Amino acid sequence: MLQEFLTLNIFSLLLIFSRIGTSFLLLPGFSSPAVNVRIRLFAALGISFVLTPILSNSLPGLPSSALDMAVLLTGEVIVGAFLGALGRFMVAAIQMAGTIIALISAMANALIQDPVAEEQSSVISNFLSTIAMVLIFATNLHHTMFQALVDSYVLFVPGQPLPFGDFSGHLAQLLVDSYKIGLQIAAPLIVTALLYYVSLGLLGRLMPALPLFLFGMPFQIAGQIWILMISLSTMMMVFLKYFDEGYRVFTTS
Repeated sequence: MLQEFLTLNIFSLLLIFSRIGTSFLLLPGFSSPAVNVRIRLFAALGISFVLTPILSNSLPGLPSSALDMAVLLTGEVIVGAFLGALGRFMVAAIQMAGTIIALISAMANALIQDPVAEEQSSVISNFLSTIAMVLIFATNLHHTMFQALVDSYVLFVPGQPLPFGDFSGHLAQLLVDSYKIGLQIAAPLIVTALLYYVSLGLLGRLMPALPLFLFGMPFQIAGQIWILMISLSTMMMVFLKYFDEGYRVFTTS
């Protein structure tokens, strides 16, 4: 009796950890290389351990063969990867906005290692993505991510066929929305850059001897940084609303 009890609980923990642990490999903030791998592992194990007695009644029984076990665990890994990829796709919106702003601000060549994107990106993109990560945790939006993980056991029941078509369709639509949100976030600087380039072109026609590059570059960089300063709070509010709604659709409350 005791051995059967322990076997079922270990199986439940393994099943939950397959989904939670996979999502932690992709969730924004938790998947950063700056987070120690052991800390990430213990966090995923701790959450799985807490959720085991809560979700054990909704889990299927112990499979009768190793093949059935492998199929079940593979399904949980796929669901976890899908939920983790949601955050990555939504964070891409703020990184897209930063790349556009850097391009129109003549700072696209100023590159630095981005701990969020895990690659080299522009200074502006790095700045915006770092602020976005800080605000996600400061506003407790990471709780929404955890709630979506827990409620996913109601939407995607372990052992049931997975809606691969819905997964791919939702991720594709999310990628399109992220590009649109990125353009909306960068819109104030796009408009001011357009006005600046038109004005600079007219000035070049009126004063052909004026060295436009040497004259206009400092004003371009200073002006875009100033616009970024006064519109930063609104940009972050738009992104946080988008991020919250992206995970809120997978919660049941």
